[in-house]
Amino acid sequence: MAASPELNNTLSVSQITGHIQNTLEQGFSSVWVKGEISNLTRHSSGHWYFSLKDSGAQLGAVMFRRQNQSVRFEITHGMEITAHGRISVYPPQGRYQLIVDQMLPAGAGDLHLAFEALKKKLAAEGLFDAELKQDLPAYPAHIGIVTSPTGAAIQDMINILSRRFPMAELTLLPVRVQGEGAASEIANAIDTFNQRQDCQVLIVGRGGGSLEDLWAFNEEEVARAIAASSIPIVSAVGHETDTTISDFVADRRAPTPSAAAELVVPDTADLLSRLGELEHSLKKSTLFRVERFEQRLDAIQGSYALKRPALMIDQSIQKLDQLYDRSWRSTRDKITLMQEKLEGVQQQVQALNPLSILDRGYAVISKSDGKSIGSVAALNMNDQVNVRLSDGELETIIKKITPKKNK
Repeated sequence: MAASPELNNTLSVSQITGHIQNTLEQGFSSVWVKGEISNLTRHSSGHWYFSLKDSGAQLGAVMFRRQNQSVRFEITHGMEITAHGRISVYPPQGRYQLIVDQMLPAGAGDLHLAFEALKKKLAAEGLFDAELKQDLPAYPAHIGIVTSPTGAAIQDMINILSRRFPMAELTLLPVRVQGEGAASEIANAIDTFNQRQDCQVLIVGRGGGSLEDLWAFNEEEVARAIAASSIPIVSAVGHETDTTISDFVADRRAPTPSAAAELVVPDTADLLSRLGELEHSLKKSTLFRVERFEQRLDAIQGSYALKRPALMIDQSIQKLDQLYDRSWRSTRDKITLMQEKLEGVQQQVQALNPLSILDRGYAVISKSDGKSIGSVAALNMNDQVNVRLSDGELETIIKKITPKKNK
């Protein structure tokens, strides 16, 4: 009997469990699950083992020690929570379970999901980008505050601002900072300050509280009002560990309202101290320059030129005469030398002049056309020739020609 084709594809338990594990872990690598805690076991290793259940199903879960140490509330049987983690398979028992890495009370969990969703949305739009942040003014003359008029936060800010920089004017636009309608009031107050344009910086915030209490500062309309503000805004919401959407959008984030007050203004005492240092430095520099100029003036007053100016002028005239005499002697010597050279050249030229030999008794003979005669062969009997002596000329007729006999 032939084997069934399906038998050829038979998988072991480990193989099928491995396939299921890969599928689940790839498909549920990051999930939020809401449910009621049951079967809670705190193992001696520090790990927590429990189940999450609702009216229709139950899901095993484990939260290992390194993750559960960050849980800031006491978990108990029957508590409803929202847990984040990944689905995995525990092969020895062939069951899937949730590996939890974050846990929140159920109500806070819903808010946390909304927080993360809005944060992701606004980040994608670029509202958190660093290049959008405006610089805070160094010395604001007018500061706007958006907060509750009755909370401790406003009193802390007024005290600190008045002490550190009393010359700054403060304007409070009172708003509700929690509950229904609070977000709209906060956004409207920010818009009002921008319409007035009489403040150089705004502080927007409140004191600490639960996630629900701070939620107005996680609303989208508040975030967009902050992003649209042409006035730099400091977000000062809650305590140092609290973080809101407003903190990400604002130009600066202060951990507390008191810290915001210290951030937006300088300390007058520090300024006065710095001014004192600058005054001292300026005086010291001025005195040094005055002393240096006095020394230069003393040196000039005590100089030889100022004591005997006429003598200095006479010495300059004498020096000028010396330079003139030196120049004249040099020029005269050069002229004499050039004259001697010229006379020598003239003598050389005279010595080379063919007419100068006439003074020694010689004569120059030429035909009537002016051509010189250098040989008797150029003459014929009865030719008329000119004879030039040193003191005149003669005209004569050739009567006899006697050629020189060769030896």
